[in-house]
Parts: sequence; structure tokens; C-alpha cells
Amino acid sequence: MALADFDLILFGGGGDLAMRKLLPALYAHDRNKQLPQNARILCVGRHAWNRETFLDVLDKEAKPHIPTAAQEPDIWKNFCARLHYIVLDANDPHSYQPLVAAMRSNPDLTRVFYLATPPSLFAKICHNLAEVGLTNAHSRVVLEKPLGRDLASAQQINAEVGRVFSESQIYRIDHYLGKEAVQNLLALRFGNILFEPLWRREWISDVQITIAEELGVGKRIEYYDNAGALRDMLQNHLLQLLCIVAMEPPLSVQADAVRDEKLKVLRSLKRFTPTTLAHDVVRGQYRSGHVNGTAVPGYLQEGAPADSRTDTFVALRAEIDTWRWAGVPFYLRTGKRMADQLAEIVVRFKPIPHSIFAQNTSTFQPNCLVIRLQPDEGLQLNLMAKTPGDRMRLKPVELELDFREQFKMPRMEAYERLLLDVLRGQLTLFMRSDELEAAWEWVEPILHYWEQEQTEPAPYAAGTWGPAAASALIGRDGLQWREEALPEI
Repeated sequence: MALADFDLILFGGGGDLAMRKLLPALYAHDRNKQLPQNARILCVGRHAWNRETFLDVLDKEAKPHIPTAAQEPDIWKNFCARLHYIVLDANDPHSYQPLVAAMRSNPDLTRVFYLATPPSLFAKICHNLAEVGLTNAHSRVVLEKPLGRDLASAQQINAEVGRVFSESQIYRIDHYLGKEAVQNLLALRFGNILFEPLWRREWISDVQITIAEELGVGKRIEYYDNAGALRDMLQNHLLQLLCIVAMEPPLSVQADAVRDEKLKVLRSLKRFTPTTLAHDVVRGQYRSGHVNGTAVPGYLQEGAPADSRTDTFVALRAEIDTWRWAGVPFYLRTGKRMADQLAEIVVRFKPIPHSIFAQNTSTFQPNCLVIRLQPDEGLQLNLMAKTPGDRMRLKPVELELDFREQFKMPRMEAYERLLLDVLRGQLTLFMRSDELEAAWEWVEPILHYWEQEQTEPAPYAAGTWGPAAASALIGRDGLQWREEALPEI
């Protein structure tokens, strides 16, 4: 579907996200001839740059994030011609006049306001855009995470942005939903009959969702120490992945049909009690250690306050109170400075009820479906198969689908897909306000518990898989995290 002409106004246009992700993604679309000839990108920022300075920053900060093979001088020159830089104080409506002057007068032109700013500015920017007359029925606004610190702040953001934009104009972005492997999870579940009869409590033992990072907080310490892993990753990315795994088949792939089913999952999550908060949630903070053989400092040595209790690791056990999933534990885990950089969903099926083979049943591994989101996107199905020879001996084997090898074509990065959806007006991969609030409602008791109990986060050495308490959490159910079981395979 060809894109209509548009102006994309990028608040935070000189910032890290714009340079690393958004502008390279827009360049990729320009290179693929997907942008209309007259489409413009207006980068808004507080730095007092002129156009030449901005383009110099772009060359130094954004270009390195574009694959070398894709850097074509003529295309880059044409792309830069689309770009404009406007100095603006987001809090001051009077400083919006240069932006007003730069706007085209076509009343039917699509205007996309992308707010790659702190959430504290969302309401103010929306209010000021309306006050200077830049919003209309053809406008859209994209909100980057974090969308609030708790339920009350999320509700406030939704209410204040909702005074300017209707729900159908608001795109709450979660870049994990734009990943190819997440799209393939939808295709796997709802484009095939194979797994549907098995996708339920009678056949599935447990589900593990992990997003692990090798990196520490780096330059994000000011933001991160006020957020932590629970707010930064679990409340949004991991819960959205859980919804995709657990949702019922929607009536269609239309936005509200899909988001209705995800909302049902969030509202069906079993609520925490004081007992489950103490036993089913693990909070950790990394100490110094070694990642890939390199010594790295602990969180408190990276600029955090000496008494910081900020969580850099969270693992928890969740249950969904529905007929399909009752009794099936979902284990969610995320952390920084861990042993590997990966994001994956592991669906483990129940073990066979009885073995007819004359060998130790402890060597039998339950069937397992692994959906890899990063670093390499693909699917892996673990089965038992006979080894060659004259004896009936079984061992685990893997059936693997590597998306890159299978399709032999360039992958679309998450922000590329999501930006294209915004420009096309497709809301399916974006959160609705009630989804956001339901997620915060479920997570908030954990935050309150940590504040009330004043407990210290469990320490773990950088380069490991987190605190020992995370292994104990899953071990109480007689299970292991996938990497703990791998040496036995």
C-alpha cells in the first residue's frame, strides 16, 4: 500500500533514539522507495543548531547505524534534503512559531508527531500543539516508552493526551511487537493448525520468557535509577510477549480485534497476594564481574547512588486464570549484565506419561518450542529421535528454522515496520490505553511491596544469569530455566 504524503515531526530529533533507530529506519524506507516524493521529516530539538550543524551531527551519529552496504551517497543526499531542523522549547508554546511557519497548509496532509522525549513532556507537547493549531483529524501522535511510572501517572498521560488526540490517533509504541519473530509467532499460532490443539494447559508444562542484556546501564544511569528493570522492560516488553503467547484467536488481524484479546489476558493474570509477592518475585542488582572475559563494574560503580535499591534484574512467576491456561506457570525474566544477549520465548510441553523404550527415562527431554527474538530470529523445536545403530536408543534433536537462511531476503527492523504502520494508520502493533493501564494495575503491587518492605535487591555477579533466588523460584515447581537444562541435553 503506497503511503500518502506526510510531514513527520520528530520531537527529540537530535537525541539518541532518533539517531540510532528512527532516522536510520526512515532512511531505509527512502532507499526502498517507500516514502512519497514530497514527504518531509522535521526534527525538533532544544540544541541551538543550524541546518549544517544538524546534518553534521546526523552524519556522525546516525550514519554508523546504517549498514555499510546500504549507504549510497545519492540516496543519502536525497534523504537529507527531506530533513529540516527546528529549535524549540517543548514547554514554551511561543517557541512553536517556527514549527507553525514550517508546516504546509494542506488541511488533508497527514501529520505524525513522534514524541521521542521523556514522558513528562507528552502532555505539555500535545497541549501546545493544539494551542498553536497544529492538530486536526489527520494528525497522529506516537508515544515512546516509558508510559508512566505507575498506574496513576499512566492514567494521567492517557487522559491529558486524550484531550488533544482521539484513541485512534494515538500510537503507543513497543518496539518488541515490531520484531520479525513476534510476527512469526502470530503466524505460527494462527496460520497453522498443528499447535492449536496442544496450545493449552493439558499439554503445556510451562512458558519462559527471557530478555537478557550483556550491557550495563551506561549513559542511561539518570533515567534507569528512577525506573529499574520492572518499569523499563517487564511492564511493557515482557507482558506484551506474554499476551501474544497466551491470547485467544482474534476474529481478524484488525487492530481492536487483536488488542481486545491481549487485554483479556492482562485482566486474567492472577493478582499477587502478600505471600506470592514474597515468594514469586525476585529482584536483583548486578555487582562487578566478567562478561565475555572482560571485567566490568557493578551497578553502584556506574554512577548510581551508593544506597540505590534499583532493580537491574527481575524474575517472576505468573498465572493466567482462564480455561486454557489455568495452572500453567509463566516465568518472566529480564536483567542487565547477564551471561548472554538474548530474547526468547520457551514453550515446554509436558513429558511423556510412559516410556516403552528400555533406557533411563531421565534422558528423555520434554518437547520444547523456542521462539528466538534476538540476536538471531528463528524457531527451534526439540524432539526425541532414534540414534543410528542396531539399538533403540533415543536422544534429543532439534528442528530449526532460521528466518534469515529460509527467506534469503533482508529483514525489516522493528522500528522500520512500526514507523511504516504509523504512516499507514495501522494500529494493530500498538498498545491501547486500557492495555497500558491493565499492565500497570497488575505490576503496581510489586512496586508497592518493594517500597513498603525496604528489602535489598539480591546481588548477582555480572556475566551470570542473575541471583540464585531466580533458580530457586522456578526450582520450587521442579523446573529449570532453559540454559540450566541445556548441559543435560
